[in-house]
Parts: sequence; structure tokens; C-alpha cells
Amino acid sequence: MKIIMLGAPGAGKGTQAIMIADKYGIPHVSTGDMFRANIKNNTPLGVEAKKYMDQGQLVPDELTVKILLDRVAKDDCKNGYVLDGFPRTIPQAEVLEKALKELNDGIDFAIDVDVPDENIINRMGGRRACLKCGNTYHVEFVPPKKEGICDNCGEALVLRDDDKPETVKKRLDVYHQQTQPLIDFYNERGLLKSVDGTKPMNEVFDSIIAILGE
Repeated sequence: MKIIMLGAPGAGKGTQAIMIADKYGIPHVSTGDMFRANIKNNTPLGVEAKKYMDQGQLVPDELTVKILLDRVAKDDCKNGYVLDGFPRTIPQAEVLEKALKELNDGIDFAIDVDVPDENIINRMGGRRACLKCGNTYHVEFVPPKKEGICDNCGEALVLRDDDKPETVKKRLDVYHQQTQPLIDFYNERGLLKSVDGTKPMNEVFDSIIAILGE
């Protein structure tokens, strides 16, 4: 079962991707993790990707797909995988589709975790992070035991710049321009399934399982 997760930043698709991977015993494949692993291991693909990243440039779609195909060719992906963070644009989706087709392979489901912008801005504005140990909290959904203090290391929690309303709105604008067209792309191919991401996390997961099957 090969699954692509879609949804705006802050919609919760990453959390759902991890839960899906755990339930079905398939890897959660995130582009960030793939890049980091290839660069850390100094693979030829990692060396090539690092050249672009060191210059502050985006890694070309063809190279990203090569890294992705290298990852999903590994034994742990033989029963499928959950893609999180790729594709982000129509050109990326087209390159991925072409590359998989050449391998007589393809995506089975594109799951869209649908959440209105207003909900996302409110949701992300409640996030708090510990810059020392990396723990994250939410003032409403996952509050620390002591307000503003990390449970793990006792450091003060902060609202990261990424989670400030003005930054979130800019990220959502980019998402609507670049990534939302993927909804139509996968819908036209009969692969798109949408779930209501405003529901509690476990209810969203139940909706996804109803689509994918037990």
C-alpha cells in the first residue's frame, strides 16, 4: 500500500502518517529524513543534494525523486510506504508518477487531511517549543504541567517564529498556490480521499482507516 499524505502545514498530516505507518507496518518516508540520511552517510545522491542546499538552492525535482526511489527500493518498503512532504508541486508529482510508471509501480491513495486556514492559524499559534531539548507542546491540546515550562528539562517554552500567525498565513498562501493543485491532480486520477482534519486526532485516524481498510 503506497500512500501520499496531503494537507496544509499544521493540518496534522505528519502525525497521521506516523500512525498509519505504525498500524500497517510500513515506513513513514519524509523527504527531510531522506535528505539528512543521505547527507550524513555521504552517499553520491547526498553529496549532490548537499551542493544545492549549501548554496541555499532547492534540490531539483529529478534528484529528489532519485533519492526517494532509492529509499522506497529498500526491503522495508516492499509492502508499501507513507510519503510525507513530497510531492509539494504538480511538476514534482508528474516526475514521481513518470518514475514509478517506468518501474510498473504507482501510488494507491492520496489522503488529504482537510482543515480550514482559520483553524490552522489558531492551532499553530498555540504551539510552544523547548529550544533546549526539542519537546513540543500545545497550550490547549498538549499543555505542559507547568505553564510555559518544559516538562522534560525545565527550560522556558517559546512560540517559534514559524508558528506566529503572520508566518503561518504566508506558509498557507504558498501552500494554496503550489500544493493545493495536487488535490485536483490526484482526484483526476481517482486516487484522492479526503478526511475532515478538524476532528480529534483519533477520529481523523479512524476515518483514514475506513478508507484504507483494516
